[in-house]
Amino acid sequence: MDFKDLEALLTDYSEKDKKMIREAYTCASLLHKGQYRQSGEEYIIHPLNVAIILAELHADRDTICAGLLHDVIEDTEATKKYIAYHFNEDIANLVDGVTKLAKMNFSTKEELNNANMRKIITSIREDVRIIIIKLADRLHNMRTLQYKSVYKQQENSLETMHLFVPLAYYIGAYRIKSELEDLSLQYLKPNEYCDTLTIQRELEKEKMPILLDMQNEIHNKLNEYNIENDIKIRLKNVYGIYKYLYEQHQKLTNIHDLFSLKIMVNESLDCYKSLGIIHSIYHPVPKRFKDYIAIPKTNLYQSLHTTVFGPNNLLVQNQIRTYEMDMIASFGLPSYFKIKNGNTRVIMQEELKNKFQFYKSLVDIDNKFSNNAEFIREVEKELFTEKVYVYTPKGEIIELPKGATVVDFAYRIHSEIGNTMIGAIVNDEPVKNDYILQDNDRVRILTSENAYIDKQELLKNAHTSYSRRRIRNIEMFQ
Repeated sequence: MDFKDLEALLTDYSEKDKKMIREAYTCASLLHKGQYRQSGEEYIIHPLNVAIILAELHADRDTICAGLLHDVIEDTEATKKYIAYHFNEDIANLVDGVTKLAKMNFSTKEELNNANMRKIITSIREDVRIIIIKLADRLHNMRTLQYKSVYKQQENSLETMHLFVPLAYYIGAYRIKSELEDLSLQYLKPNEYCDTLTIQRELEKEKMPILLDMQNEIHNKLNEYNIENDIKIRLKNVYGIYKYLYEQHQKLTNIHDLFSLKIMVNESLDCYKSLGIIHSIYHPVPKRFKDYIAIPKTNLYQSLHTTVFGPNNLLVQNQIRTYEMDMIASFGLPSYFKIKNGNTRVIMQEELKNKFQFYKSLVDIDNKFSNNAEFIREVEKELFTEKVYVYTPKGEIIELPKGATVVDFAYRIHSEIGNTMIGAIVNDEPVKNDYILQDNDRVRILTSENAYIDKQELLKNAHTSYSRRRIRNIEMFQ
């Protein structure tokens, strides 16, 4: 691996950009000279691979440069000021954002770890590109984890599952998330990983002929209707299968998205036309249809999902989307590097603030807790946990932590809704305030301007810290 491998990915970049990226590589090579990884390779191989991952995402020039330089403040004599002088303030800020805090400022390793975790998580408020660089950094480290001790392998894998997998999910980077999950499982549960990998490969060998026949039939049928399309076959990742088999104790036959056909077309209207054509060929499974185009997921994911009975009654999920939707589905916000014009960083930050539900909760927790340990506990409880997805009367998806109640739903919509709440209707049935929400519930909150506010009752039925903080802010009973 050398600079030519990175350079081959830069054909669409301007000569000026390519020149600066080469200068960043040269600078990083000189600064890391004499340093080696535990694999025995020269250290520069790591930042080079990070930059390659970023270039594969079509990241902007400054992000790739920061990827090349991401360890120089931490591991060499270089400073933020040095990077700003030789490159620019933007690159210096990115490198500083991914640099771990100095050990000397903390009395215990736990305090240091909490502070560093907080720095990573909250960096998304300033520049999501810091998270993207950290994900690329972690991805390459996980790909080369075999050179670490068993203890370090498990420590890094646990941190990856607890921190980096949720971050990848929240910015919609599903492809990175899936690979990080599989790599982590490999070291945390090696026996289960091997067993599940064997199952996955046997399934692929056994069912691939059926999937290829379906792929060909759907492709030809869509062509008959002049719908340009590409279709890819996908099997659920190893970790996804492992969760069903070992954690949820489900049978393989109960996994409706074990096999998927990803159908990509040009326009949204073509998605709905394709859905009708597919249903004319294969019978759909009742209650296994989702329209995430009309109602996107909370991290901008859009697609039509329908599970159908294929040949030999094989259940196959069809994911129908446009090519742009597929880019976003695979890479999330990082896909904006390729599909958006102008200042990508500004566009991504605006999308985060306006469209990503977790962002508001994160800002709220960050503003509320100055203590790093408390901040991490709140984030793990409220954000980095299992989710339920419920609907407003208008069909908007609301994401809440598992265990959330209708009171939490009301306060997530707006504090005034919670403060004037007199009841709730779930799936057309009245429920009590302690009702725990389930996936796909349809929720309507009943309100009255003359509602009596019983803070203690509300607090008793609120699960999330977000709701409880807002309830405590109520100044007086009515």
